Amino acid sequence: MARPRASRIISPTRADATEPPPFIGAWAPADARLDDAVLFRLPTGTAPEDVVVDTEGRLVAGGEDGTIWRWPAAAAYTDRPDAVSPEAIAQTSGRPLGVEIDPRDGTLIVCDAYRGLLRIGHDGAVTDLAARVAGTPILFCNNAAVAADGTVYFSDSSTRYPLSAWKRDLLEHRPNGRLLRYDPGDGSVDIVADGLYFPNGVALTPDERAVLVVETTTHRLLRVPLAGDAGGAAQEILDLAAYPDNMSAVGDGTYWIALPSPRLPVAEKMLPHPGVRRVVALLPEKIQPKPGRYGLVALVDGDGTVLRTVHGPAGRYSMITGVRQQGSTLWLGSLTEPGVARISV
Repeated sequence: MARPRASRIISPTRADATEPPPFIGAWAPADARLDDAVLFRLPTGTAPEDVVVDTEGRLVAGGEDGTIWRWPAAAAYTDRPDAVSPEAIAQTSGRPLGVEIDPRDGTLIVCDAYRGLLRIGHDGAVTDLAARVAGTPILFCNNAAVAADGTVYFSDSSTRYPLSAWKRDLLEHRPNGRLLRYDPGDGSVDIVADGLYFPNGVALTPDERAVLVVETTTHRLLRVPLAGDAGGAAQEILDLAAYPDNMSAVGDGTYWIALPSPRLPVAEKMLPHPGVRRVVALLPEKIQPKPGRYGLVALVDGDGTVLRTVHGPAGRYSMITGVRQQGSTLWLGSLTEPGVARISV
């Protein structure tokens, strides 16, 4: 499908400089097992950005070529990636990012960066659920969480820049993103919260009275109440020590957050200088600031307390954008690696 184009001329705003915190305390790299992750390669394509485990215990991920792959349940219990092969179960013809399970029927809910919100049936049929909201296109459908009644809360990371130009949104440092809601009853889509700085990972609290959202640009974990007088007003509960991507609920009130890169001092020092950032956006990508090659995921609770971090200082499996717990296994997705990975926790 045709990919939207984005202007290289950004409109950055001035912001206060921030200082990346050191990896100490709960962020200390005491557990470095990510560098020993077992890789399960995709047969075609690369970069399985997110991972999910379906109702039958099978791992599902989508590659950059639009293919949705599913591994047999036995893959969770083997350290021999050559012993299991995934099957291609669907093709979105776009770029699948977040992948979730509808608890009502076990079908897949997929955030496709270019097509919008999709459903993939058990027969592999792809159905478009949402491509517009409030008269505007959903330009950057990214990550989702599905409630017990099938309501889908999902992030539209930028109303100005598509996936192909995601770095420009970060350099612009404007609140271009929003949290959306899809109603499966009537197919309507509405805006739960807007004015967000590249909202990315989404997770529901166990009582489904609030949504947790991470902002990549501002490295914040937010809580968005869904009921009462504070409905829709985002509240910061944690300033993260790295840039976040997808997140997933464990089910016990804790959440895993994928953190694809440590915070970059050069990027945070540029925040008070919009003119400099405007020039940087025009530079060839190979000389722009780059994410750090470092593996990192964090477990937090609903109050924003960091309970555990798992590191990969050597970056052997890096740019980790998806994380999902299945029993004592963590499944990982990446925006750059050739397959999914697993570690035991």
